[in-house]
Amino acid sequence: MTRETCCSSFFKNSKPYMGMISLQFGYAGMNIITKISLNGGMSHYVLVVYRHAFATAVIAPFAFFFERKAQPRITFRVFVQVFILGLLGPVIDQNFYYAGLKLTSPTFSCAMSNMLPALTFVLAIICRMEKVEMKKVIYQAKVVGTIITVAGAMLMTLYKGPLVEMAWSKHRQSQTAATSSAATETSERDWVIGCILLIIATLAWAALFILQKAALKTYSNHQLSLTTLVCFTGTLQAIVVTFVMERRTSVWRIGWDMNLLAAAYAGIVTSSISYYVQGLVMKSKGPVFATAFSPLMMIIVAIMGSFILAERIYLGGMIGAVIIIVGLYSFLWGNYKEEREAKMKRQLEETPQIGVNDSAQVNGNTQLMIESRNEVNGNIEMPKAGADKLRSVAIDLPTCHPPMH
Repeated sequence: MTRETCCSSFFKNSKPYMGMISLQFGYAGMNIITKISLNGGMSHYVLVVYRHAFATAVIAPFAFFFERKAQPRITFRVFVQVFILGLLGPVIDQNFYYAGLKLTSPTFSCAMSNMLPALTFVLAIICRMEKVEMKKVIYQAKVVGTIITVAGAMLMTLYKGPLVEMAWSKHRQSQTAATSSAATETSERDWVIGCILLIIATLAWAALFILQKAALKTYSNHQLSLTTLVCFTGTLQAIVVTFVMERRTSVWRIGWDMNLLAAAYAGIVTSSISYYVQGLVMKSKGPVFATAFSPLMMIIVAIMGSFILAERIYLGGMIGAVIIIVGLYSFLWGNYKEEREAKMKRQLEETPQIGVNDSAQVNGNTQLMIESRNEVNGNIEMPKAGADKLRSVAIDLPTCHPPMH
């Protein structure tokens, strides 16, 4: 195998990992920007509408130009799938998540979201998209890794420990001590409500992954089209919900400020791009693999929050982050071994077995080839010693077997 082939193979195998890690940075930025916008008074219902309107406007042209041929028929079953995907994503998941984010903090909201791999794993087992054989080490690693990941997230939530002073945030923390104290008191009053909202959002998010995997069977070659349909349907549903929940027309006003940035960033990065990348990853790796990277978002948000929002980082959070990384790699190791085992099994099933008749035919073809080569050598006029030497070389050639697939 050449060096170029090795590099190409490595890049191809690492694309799902790089895609999901990049998405976590995008999600982390969305949490920070959205928190600033919500604290400024923007309605989360309106934010969801604008977010998916931006997403639809961005992704629709790509779907039209690249996937307009051989579009799947929109049957009643496909329509129901798209409708439910729009309901789970924009209406339930994001509205409840934004409401919980407003009542808590970005780091805490991300910590609650780390239940996503466990909930998705359970839903995938119920829907028979994942199998568990606890006698095998690979499945034990997946289950234990998921439990460790959730335990690390819960540790960050329940145990703070002493404050860890960061050199870059020490100055800002002293300036915003009074504001942080007031925000902490407010969040403590609404902490329970925020936790419930975040749990509901996580459940909807897990169900979205499962249903999106089923919808990709129809749109296996039209991921952009599926993303456009989901974003457009979600926009219409979010508009209806906003009209019901928000009676004031002033909430729809948006200018060249943080509210516009939050809506555009969330729509372009964490809706259109993320839906498409998630679909590609789930098509090759499955829904549980896609959700296993969500703990990284919490670590990124904790670091970015200390820079931008002057959030305080405690020892419990750092210990929880290390535990989450351990659980994440345990899960990924089990997932990698499971895929490798399944790949080897498929190769064994596809490899033809050579029987006695096949071996005889191969040997016969080899003998015929040698005899033909000798006849050719006999027709060529050359010295007797040279002819004998050439025959000797021809007979000593290695036996050629047909390649095994």
